Amino acid sequence: MSKRARNGLLLGAALLAGFVGVWKLQERVDAERTALRLEADELTLRSPGVMKKLSLEYAPLMGAIYWTRAVQYYGQKHHLGDQNLELLWPLLDISSTLDPNLIVAYRFGATFLSDAPPRGAGEPEKAVELLERGIKANPEFWRFYQDLGDVYYFDEKNYLKASQAFEEGSRNPAALPWMKTMAAKIAAEGGSLETSYALWLDVYQTSTNKDMRKNAEDHLRLVQAEMDIREINKTADAYEKGTKHRASRISELVQAGLLPGQPRDPDGFAYVLNDHGAAELNPKSPLREEWLRENKKLMK
Repeated sequence: MSKRARNGLLLGAALLAGFVGVWKLQERVDAERTALRLEADELTLRSPGVMKKLSLEYAPLMGAIYWTRAVQYYGQKHHLGDQNLELLWPLLDISSTLDPNLIVAYRFGATFLSDAPPRGAGEPEKAVELLERGIKANPEFWRFYQDLGDVYYFDEKNYLKASQAFEEGSRNPAALPWMKTMAAKIAAEGGSLETSYALWLDVYQTSTNKDMRKNAEDHLRLVQAEMDIREINKTADAYEKGTKHRASRISELVQAGLLPGQPRDPDGFAYVLNDHGAAELNPKSPLREEWLRENKKLMK
């Protein structure tokens, strides 16, 4: 066989393999789309009330199944990079109706609903509705009040309702003492960074779910960075007041003896001053994109 013919065969084989790979990839994508479409079609035919009647004594089992589907749906959407979570609430609605005592569906479902995109559905009002349903069905479970307070505090910025949720939860004999402390702190300080840090730290320390712990850890890093930036800006203001000009580099603050050294964010990247002399996260820091997104939300 000539060299030209051999090269032709190799090229043909490579093209065939490529076509097969593309076909398999398309087949997988089509299967995922079909699964989501079928799930949507099924939900349009089944309401929570109807499912409750049809399930009879098997309602708790069906509730667990629908909760599992909610988790799978949430995970699949994140895997595909799809932020459209329109079926999340119907799945949680059905699962919690079928089994009103399914604690995990209320707690983690509220997190999925309340977190802003791309982490969640950005529907804190639905999270509140779900948690209030959980409280009504399980009044002895005081952690629901903590979750409700967190949604009001972090997502709705309603500090009065957040304080009231923590206060009401603190009346439960089983509740930990810090619930009353948090109620007082939020009532007094509103949206203070220190209060925010304390709340996320508690979520991180008490949660056994790895996704919730990761979510809390990410927020702790962001809040710590925000507190660092606030302190650096206070130092820069003092420097400007004393020297009559604004520092353009943090090293100027260090050389003036106002900072003990170059401050770094929780990921180890040095903070910088922007063109206006205000502190911000280093452009290379993994936290910067999320920090900018959170700041844009606060400015709206």
